[in-house]
Amino acid sequence: MSQKNIAASQKASQTKGKNKSAKDKRVHSVKGMRDFLENDQLLLEKIFDTFKELTRFYNYRLISTPIVEPLELFERSNGEQSDIVQKEMYQVKARGSSKKLGLRPEFTPSAVRAYIENGLTHQPHPVKLALYGPLFRHDKPQLGRYRQFHQADLEIFSTKNNPLYDAQIILASYRLFEAFKINDVIIQINSIGCKACRPNYVKQLAEYYKKNKKSACEDCKDRLPKNTLRLLDCKKEKCQELKSSVPMSLEHLCVECKTHFKSVLEFLEELGLPYNLNHTLVRGLDYYSKTVFEFTLEKTDANEKFQNLSLGGGGRYDYLVEHFGARHTPAVGVALGVDRIMDLIKERKLSITVRPKDKIFLIHIGELAKRKSLPLIEELRKSKIQIREALGKESLAAQLKIADKLGVKIALIFGQKEAFEDSVIIRDMKTGAQETVPLAKIAKVLKKRL
Repeated sequence: MSQKNIAASQKASQTKGKNKSAKDKRVHSVKGMRDFLENDQLLLEKIFDTFKELTRFYNYRLISTPIVEPLELFERSNGEQSDIVQKEMYQVKARGSSKKLGLRPEFTPSAVRAYIENGLTHQPHPVKLALYGPLFRHDKPQLGRYRQFHQADLEIFSTKNNPLYDAQIILASYRLFEAFKINDVIIQINSIGCKACRPNYVKQLAEYYKKNKKSACEDCKDRLPKNTLRLLDCKKEKCQELKSSVPMSLEHLCVECKTHFKSVLEFLEELGLPYNLNHTLVRGLDYYSKTVFEFTLEKTDANEKFQNLSLGGGGRYDYLVEHFGARHTPAVGVALGVDRIMDLIKERKLSITVRPKDKIFLIHIGELAKRKSLPLIEELRKSKIQIREALGKESLAAQLKIADKLGVKIALIFGQKEAFEDSVIIRDMKTGAQETVPLAKIAKVLKKRL
């Protein structure tokens, strides 16, 4: 090998070593968590803004709870042996304290704590609360499932076990899907009974699974003595045939639960909302009772990737408030999967306006005009007039190219002459018509044109 080739080889080796070293210094996001760049962030905000608009119309009060809560809150609500507490929660160690803390994996226990702790129990009922934001579960990342995820949540606390509230919370959720042109949502619904009638059903279910234990997956065999209802949550292919022949909870309901569930269905029919009686739906959290429901997509080729995923769900939890030391308070809630809604919107390329189109672009020419552009922009901001600019560009052609790409209706041309005379040229980008306006009147003239 020639001296020249040896030198080139050494240089390439050094460069490769440097690149590898630089790559090793990079810090990556945590598995199952993701960045939201501008378009995704705008869509996320659009979903939450629409949710807030709906909740205002339906008279929910918007509240916010801490991301970090006492671990005990979720141990008592979900059960110490539940998958959420044992496998999925991110636990936090507070410096200088022995108290166990955790990142919230869901909203309902936090909402119950806030309802009790802040004296909402003494206010006129129903108390209707809305919450939204990030949650955390150390779950296996897959389609529509992240370790940091976002939910929009509704809760209704009442003095009576009224099926009207079940229907109202389902209705508000359904309207959110409609607002984003997701028009093929179907409501999967069931009743798992109350303290009086559910034990008998659970007993029948346990006997069925004991007889067919060999056909169940290993997870279900492990769950059988701990939480029998969770067996119906299993999504593994091995257990699907087994689930198809399980005893039906609807056949074991007491008179009160039957009447309640019948009324819920009648409300849904009156509203014209599509539903499917799903006797294997249990929403396996310990605190649920009576009505449980989920939102899924009707089975079509267009949404094959998402048809087996729940876009949200909820149900009644009539004993949870009492479980935390307050008086008996019937309640119902729903949690909507915002990340899955986002992914579905992008997958289907649904036309969702997340930001108003830019209408005005400021073109500057020369240093004096650039300096005076900042106060001009601030004056327009005070008048709530949105304007785009490219003050970092000196070329007129480059600025015009950006204005054209943005598709703005109006260009403000601010040159040396205009800067000296405290005026600006308004140019109609479609017709080419121009008008010179004093800076003192620019906001008023633009508002008329817009």
